[in-house]
Amino acid sequence: MSDTPHESPFLASVDPEISALIEAEELREAEKLRMIPSENYASPAVRKATGSVLTNKYSEGYPGRRYYEGQQIADRVEEVAAERARDLFGVEHANVQPYSGSTANLAIYLAFLNPGDTVMGMSLPMGGHLTHGWGVSVTGKWFNAVRYGVKPETGRVDLDEVRALAKEHRPRIIFCGGTAIPRIIDFAAFAEIAEEVDALLVADVAHISGLIVGGVHPSPAGYASVISTTTHKTLRGPRGAMLLSDVEYAGALDRAVFPGLQGGPHDNTTAAIAVALHEASQPDFKDYARRIVADAKVLAESLIERGFDLVSGGTDNHLILIDLTSKGVPGKPVAKALDRAGIVVNYNTVPFDPRKPFDPSGIRLGTPALATRGIGPEEMPRIAGWIDEVTEATRRGDEDTLDRIRGEVREFALEFPPPGFAEECSRLALERST
Repeated sequence: MSDTPHESPFLASVDPEISALIEAEELREAEKLRMIPSENYASPAVRKATGSVLTNKYSEGYPGRRYYEGQQIADRVEEVAAERARDLFGVEHANVQPYSGSTANLAIYLAFLNPGDTVMGMSLPMGGHLTHGWGVSVTGKWFNAVRYGVKPETGRVDLDEVRALAKEHRPRIIFCGGTAIPRIIDFAAFAEIAEEVDALLVADVAHISGLIVGGVHPSPAGYASVISTTTHKTLRGPRGAMLLSDVEYAGALDRAVFPGLQGGPHDNTTAAIAVALHEASQPDFKDYARRIVADAKVLAESLIERGFDLVSGGTDNHLILIDLTSKGVPGKPVAKALDRAGIVVNYNTVPFDPRKPFDPSGIRLGTPALATRGIGPEEMPRIAGWIDEVTEATRRGDEDTLDRIRGEVREFALEFPPPGFAEECSRLALERST
């Protein structure tokens, strides 16, 4: 189900087992509503670049400074990707080689810190990321991690606490951003605090980079000297990452990525990042970003009307975090029941969660993939209704309701084919009707 649907005849003849699994994943992505906020649908063009012959090339080093010959094409691919990143985000330097967001963040530590130095980031249960200094991560094991949180009464970042902790511990680096933050990040306020304690401000915008270039979230450019982002979430690219920075930090970051942490870049991924950046520069991407936020706001309002408790009381972006405590059921069984019913979210801790991370009180959901499929705000009350029904069915142990909703969701989902899936969705819908 792509521009050449699952390209299966050849693959199936070589490896029928993997071919069948890929086809099963295509079916899953078409029939279910994918609402994990860190997931999306890459375009057929992005997928084509990811699977291109560039996967054959080894390009250790940087353009013009490689350790292998035959780089005429690979150099230009990387230069184009970096140029597009600089232009789109309004920064002086871009490194498009990091294999993932976590690797990109580790490169920041390697570039600017020594083991034992102090770093400050948002606590993971409050909405931060593992690589911002959480204890089970190497960033929390090898560095002195100081963690800030949110205000209990608002669920929003406690900037007074951030300032107090920064003044007390004098961190070398302050991270802002995370993985479960449903509100606008105040980059200007973080920059002011970082300047007060002479810390390097790093903005991790992995979740919101597409919203930033789409004009529906403020940009950290001009406030954060270093910006880290993945390329596959709201940006709709391949699974990769970028480091963006002021020029004075470029050399240290480049050396940290290579040779500090990585060998040769994945040139096929670099090409796909370039394609995604090109797509994000088009006028219709701004419409897409606006639709993500509009969907999320209406969905949040619809859930609140049905008695759900939303962390921070709503959302400003693509992400909703629900505390299910008042519903009398934990997050994990609800997430699993929703998956069975055709709605894919993830269970997630909520601020001040009394439950353990692997069995938390909340679920996390978002609208990037829905918006990519063209599902608009007018459809959000219906989705909220299904979520409500599944939550109640989970509490009662009512599996029949889950099966009934699964059929309704499947029929609904096939009306909104993801990019490149239209022909297959039509076929599936026809099979359903007959």
